[in-house]
This record gives sequence, structure tokens and C-alpha cells, in this order.
Amino acid sequence: MTVMFFCGSTFRTKGNLAFFTEKIFVFCGVDLAFFLQEVVDFVAYKELFHDVHPCIVHILVGDIHCSKIDCSSHSLQCHTPNNAGRRLSDIIMIISCSQSQLFGPFRKRSENTSNMALSESKIPPDAQHYLVCGSKDCEKNCQFYCNDCHQPMCEQCRDEHQKNKKTKIHEVASYRERKRQIPVEKCKIHPTKEIDLLCEVCRIPICSKCTGAKEHRGHVFTDLEMVFNEKVTLFHKEIAKIQDYLNPTSQDLKTEIARDVTAIKEIMEDIRASMRAEADAVKKVVDAVMSDNIEQVDKTEQSLLQTLNEQGLEIDDYSNYLNSLIKTLYSYLSPSNIQQLSFALKLENLFIRPIPETSKTVPPVFSAGQYSKEDVAKLLGKMTFSITKAKGRKIEFMEKVHSKLKPIREHSYRKHEREKCDVKQTLFQCLSVTKIREWTVLGVQNALHISLDKSFRLWVSDSRGSLVRTDLNRNQYLRIRSSGGCEGYHTITPDGELLYTDRDKNVIKRVTEHNEINEFINTGDLEALSVHYSKINGDILVGLRKVRKGKVIRYNKTGKEIQDIQIDKKRQKLYDIPHYITENMNGNICVSDYGKEAVVVVDKLGQHRFSYTGQMSGFGPYGISTDVLGHILVCDSVSNTIHLLDQDGQFLSQLLTEEQRIEHPRSVCVDNENNLWVGQLTNTVTVYKFTQ
Repeated sequence: MTVMFFCGSTFRTKGNLAFFTEKIFVFCGVDLAFFLQEVVDFVAYKELFHDVHPCIVHILVGDIHCSKIDCSSHSLQCHTPNNAGRRLSDIIMIISCSQSQLFGPFRKRSENTSNMALSESKIPPDAQHYLVCGSKDCEKNCQFYCNDCHQPMCEQCRDEHQKNKKTKIHEVASYRERKRQIPVEKCKIHPTKEIDLLCEVCRIPICSKCTGAKEHRGHVFTDLEMVFNEKVTLFHKEIAKIQDYLNPTSQDLKTEIARDVTAIKEIMEDIRASMRAEADAVKKVVDAVMSDNIEQVDKTEQSLLQTLNEQGLEIDDYSNYLNSLIKTLYSYLSPSNIQQLSFALKLENLFIRPIPETSKTVPPVFSAGQYSKEDVAKLLGKMTFSITKAKGRKIEFMEKVHSKLKPIREHSYRKHEREKCDVKQTLFQCLSVTKIREWTVLGVQNALHISLDKSFRLWVSDSRGSLVRTDLNRNQYLRIRSSGGCEGYHTITPDGELLYTDRDKNVIKRVTEHNEINEFINTGDLEALSVHYSKINGDILVGLRKVRKGKVIRYNKTGKEIQDIQIDKKRQKLYDIPHYITENMNGNICVSDYGKEAVVVVDKLGQHRFSYTGQMSGFGPYGISTDVLGHILVCDSVSNTIHLLDQDGQFLSQLLTEEQRIEHPRSVCVDNENNLWVGQLTNTVTVYKFTQ
């Protein structure tokens, strides 16, 4: 690889195409635009070469202010600093390409025009020819342009041009700001005159002599060159609009659409997995019901057969009786002694037992279930669509974009993406809470767990096993002595029934609306710590433990076990002490595990999604809940605050800090109005409202 250094404003390749091959170019004080024009001289000047390597074309279509231009085929890069301007006085630019044959095959243009040709598709829309000074015998780079002479010139020739008495009044501008020269063409009606005017009424170019023609009489005429330059200015603005706004914005939209495609695929795969899980759950319920029905059939059959067998035995006994009686009577017909004769003569009324009564059994019949495809579909759930109307993708106004444009487009894009990712976090950092109610709960020493029903009556438990039902007016309806402690060991069903764990008997009990307490689920040799009733499908989620090994079991509405969650994909245990449990709106199971010192979240299939371990050196998770937006709220016994997370486990903010004057929050739940109910180490329950 060869390194080429250039200083000053003059840079020439002298027509040597191989000059660009396998080199790194370092420039100081070189006008970058003229370097690109020099490249264009070889690439886009179709009078000389064709089949040019696309790397160079890629340089041309890029903005010279971009920090990086990647070649689609090779590792080609162009670097300029952030403050790159039109003139790089003390700035270095490097262009490199790893391809050894950067330009590929090329040939001189033949005399036959059909053989020439850089493909039109390879010529970039903004390509320019390499320009030299238009003065005779001057081959310096063109930097200026005389609008009157329509001649490019270098800096030295410009000075001489402006000193010349004949041309000193000419308008000389930088080459980029020059007036474009219109094509010189004779008028077809007046061959001696050049077309230099525009008829504003007819909107056609004409010569000065055409102005007196009958068809143009009374019309307004404008200098054609001036009109053309106005259009040139307009076109430059449109080109800048396309390059700086429309094209990047459309590419951003394309990227966003691609992300949406990926997200939709993931969502639909989750829906498919949920449908399969629902089908498996229903199948287990069907199997359980069928097993119960078969068992009932077996018992009925056994009972009917027993009845028939007893009747058969009774008939057998009667037959034996009759046979014995016949034998006796036959003996009376031929008595062998006087004693038998005397006995036979004494028989006056012979009594024969009647035939025993028997009944014909009535067998049961099978009544087929009444169900339809729609009924099964209701059991399995269905995919629904939000009633929210799809919003159009956000596109910034061009004026706003222009005010934010930076020389380095990639840097701006990354910053924009980072800002978009921070929007959600920034929003919740601005959230605060306002206390709207507070009261003391009688009958408990502290409020370590709260279960709230639709009528705002709540169950509150403390660390000593007291579980009371109360309301906002401090009325106490029921008090239960339980074996629970510092756990979320109770939950409320939509029907107002309470489910709570009995750790001594390893059962989950149900308290009906009439205050009747029944055993509902037996957990075997596992100690039930926490319980949650799913609002999504009515399942019961239970956190259990046995000798420092925790697990979560899902039971259906009838109390049948349908899912066991305890290890991740790497066969590592997920839980240690799952003492609080809840379910998010997306079906994720969120567990506050005091042993793991983490919030452990799995999806509805039991696959581990993430574990949140707090923001400081220590984290003591207690009560956990979710809100209507899918955020996770968990009490931290170390910082004595509530951590607010999004449904993917990203930390958003801390709620209820020292400013709210709350002491040791330990339990939390969110009602349907998104109000925050917080229990403390004291027997105080406080209700907060989110405010912006």
C-alpha cells in the first residue's frame, strides 16, 4: 500500500489512471471539491473511459461532509472531520480501498461512438468533469468563473482578468456560484439571431427579433439566461432537499419498517405459542374430566353388577330350598317306618316359600355433550385486534430537520436513535406520585401484603399471620388467623373469593363470599409461599419452596396442576424463595425472590426472560405488582423505595423516595384506575396517584 501526501491547493493526477490504485491519500490544505472533480475526470467523463469500478462512483454520490462512505463491494472509506468546510486548510482526509484493482478493466474511447461508454447507470447524478483554468496555456485548477465571458479560471487568472481594463467590470464568482451558460443556438425563424429571451406568455425561448412578431406582440420577455439561473438555483435546492431530507428520511422509515417486521414476527410467534399452551391446558382439563367420567362409569357398573349378583345368589338359595323340599316330600310317599308315616299324616297345610322378588336393573344411557366449534374456540381464546386506529409514522418537518443537520450524518442518526430509546425512560423520570388517601388498618401490626377487590374492600396481612378484611371506612368484616408471614400469600378472584396459603398444612384455602373456608389445592410436600389469581385466564399461580429449592406451579380453575416452572434453558434453578408473585398484562410471570435478591420474570411458557437485581449494591425485593401499561413495580427493602421497570426489565425510576415521607414500603398493588396502594412496616396503607 502506497501513501501519497499533498499540500496546498494544487492536486493533479496528470491523466494517470493507475494513480488511484492501492494508495492512501493524505491532504493538507486541499480543496476537497477539486479532488472529487479530479476523480470524476476518470470516472464520469465518458469521453475517455468505461467499465469503471463502482467504488469511485460510490464516492461521488456521497456527501463530502459524511464521516464515512462504505463501498458496497470493498472496504472503501472516506473520512473528514466534523468541521469540514469547502476549504480544508489544516485538515486531513484519507481515502483507502483494500481492492488491488480499484478501477478494474478500462479502455480508451474508440473512434466509433458505439464502443464508448461508461454506463449511464454508473454516472452519478451530481458528477462533474474535472475542470482546469480556461485561460490559454494555463492548466491550474479552476476555482472561479466569469459570468460575462463564461470562462473558468484559476486564482491567478482571475486577478489578471479583473485588472484588465476591458474585463474588470465583468462579474466573477466562485465556480460553484457561477451562472450557468445556456446552449448557444440560432433561431430557426431568424437564422442570424441567437435565442436569448423567454416569452413569459408563450413560455418558449425566442430571439430578440421574434419579439416584433405578431404572435408575440404585447407579451412580456425575460432574459433567458437569468431565468435559467433561477431554475438552476431552484434545482440545487431540490437536490439538497432530496439528499439531506427526503432520502435519509425514507431510509429511516425503511429501517423502522424493518424493525416493525421483526417485532410483528416475534409477536405472532408469541401468539402461536400462547395458542398452543392454551390448547395443551384445555386438553389436560378434558383428560381430567374424561378420567373422572370413566371412573364414575366404572363405579356405576360395579354397583349394578353387585345388585344383579345378589339377586342371582338369592335365586340360587331358593332353588336349593325347593330341591330339599321335593326330596322330603318324596320320602313321605314311601315311608320306611311308622314315625315317618305319623309325621306325614300330621301335615295338613303344606307351606312353600314364595319365589323371591327381584327387579330388573335400569342401565344408564350416555348423553352426548352439546358443543360446537365456536364453543371450543371460546375455551381456547382467540386473537383480537386493538380498536386503536393505526397511527401514521412520525416524519419530522424538513425545516426542523434542516435546523438539526450536522456535517456527519451517521453521528446524527445514532444520536437520533439514542434519543428515541431514551424517550420512554425520560418520561417516567418525570413522573411523580401524589398522596390522595391514607389510613390505619386495625387488627394488623404491619401491612406486608394487600389484596384489593372491585369494590375497594381489601385484605391486609401482617408478619404474624393476621389476615383481615376491611374497607376505606375502617370497617372490619372478617379476621383470619393464618400461618403466613412476610409473603404475598393471598389473592382475590373476580367473584370476590379469597385464596390464601396455609404453610402448616401445605394447602391453599378458599374463603367464599359467605365467609366459608374450604381447602382448595393440596401442594403435597411443598410449602406454599405466594399465590396470585390470573386476570387473563383464571389460572392460579403459586410460588412454592422445599429445602431452599423454589418453583412456580400453575393450577387451573379446578385446582389441577398444569405447569411446573423451576429451571431455565441452562438447567439452572430459577427460584430460591419466591415469596411474592404476580402476572403482567402480556402473560409474563413476575416473582419477587428474596433468596435470589432479584425479580425473576418468565414468559407464559415458563421460559426465562430476565432477572432484575436492582440499581445499588444491595436489593431486597418484597411486594410486586404491575399496572395497566405493563410496568412492573417492586418494593425494595434496602433503598426503601419502589422500583419502576418496563415489561422488559429496564429500570425507569424510583418511586416513593424520602421526599414522600413513606417509611419502609413492603407491599404494593395497582387498582383499575392506575392508583398505587402501598403497605408499610407499620399498619398504614397509603394510596398515591401518578402525576406528570
